[in-house]
Amino acid sequence: MKDDNTAEEHDVAQHGHHGYIGNQAGYLRRLKLIEGQTRGLQRMVEEEAYCIDILTQVSAMTKALEAVSLGLLSDHMNHCVVGAARESDEAADEKIAEAMKAITRLVKS
Repeated sequence: MKDDNTAEEHDVAQHGHHGYIGNQAGYLRRLKLIEGQTRGLQRMVEEEAYCIDILTQVSAMTKALEAVSLGLLSDHMNHCVVGAARESDEAADEKIAEAMKAITRLVKS
């Protein structure tokens, strides 16, 4: 029988929730600030702000996104990967490979 669950649904079913849930409010607050920064950048371009000023804000927004990414990665390692390691070597290997793919994407971006 084919398993229609995604890896995400499997993780939630196995471990009860995602690792970031304990800090969900903090992540949402940060993401809303980033959303505001994005609107500010759009406004700066519309108002033909100085290039360097726009680039400075892009850099700040990039750092904010990096902070969210690193926090989520830490939560994933401490919750999902540790939980999988307690489950089995195979589950641990799968979660570590998944984390490495995510880290590779972050480093390349």
